[in-house]
Amino acid sequence: MSANHDQQMYYDFDLLSKLVVGIGEVADITGVPTRKIRYWEDKGIVRSVQEADGSTRRYDYLNIKKIVLVQELLEDGYTLDAAARKVEDRMKNINDIFQKIADKQNTPQP
Repeated sequence: MSANHDQQMYYDFDLLSKLVVGIGEVADITGVPTRKIRYWEDKGIVRSVQEADGSTRRYDYLNIKKIVLVQELLEDGYTLDAAARKVEDRMKNINDIFQKIADKQNTPQP
């Protein structure tokens, strides 16, 4: 890959780590109603970013991704509990894979 492409990927990851979006905008972008997002938060499936008390609920990249994945699984016929478990398992698997890659890159090569 070119240096420019690698640099662009860095900016994308940097942007995603700082991305925080209000509940109304998340609903507009994902097509998942705000009421449903609040319910999922009450059930512990997603978490809003804690800011000042009484402020609009806001969600980071990871939780927006969960919202999209859960909704897709619901549309495929999964129950909410099964969809939530499946998404958590997928997120854990992805995290484990990237952790292995990071560990391998940080291990000195002979």
